[in-house]
Amino acid sequence: MPKVSETIPGELQPRVDAALAWFNASENAENEAFKVTGIVDAEDALRGSDELRLIMCGGDRCEQRSFRVVGTNNAWEVELADDVLAAQGDKPQAELDPPPGVRSSWLDKALSQHAFVVLLFYRGFW
Repeated sequence: MPKVSETIPGELQPRVDAALAWFNASENAENEAFKVTGIVDAEDALRGSDELRLIMCGGDRCEQRSFRVVGTNNAWEVELADDVLAAQGDKPQAELDPPPGVRSSWLDKALSQHAFVVLLFYRGFW
């Protein structure tokens, strides 16, 4: 079972920042400013894996994205590992729930604008 943490280990922060900046500058962000709200299996990345599995939220959506981040602090090379997996025929994990609280600001905003809000929970890709 994957372990999701809301806290990014300090050693991974430069790589996470590089992946986030790359994603926000890409067409995948669709002009939204995403922020990292969690990391999946950080221990794997701390043991030397080039892959970072991040939970990112922006606008009205949260996504789990996997990145390959290699290089040094001044010269990171970033690519979506999801694209590499798709080319190999693998699929990203579907059973991952978002960490608690990632939508709390969205819900507060929606409740202030409407008399009620209907929430639909679906366990799968999100």
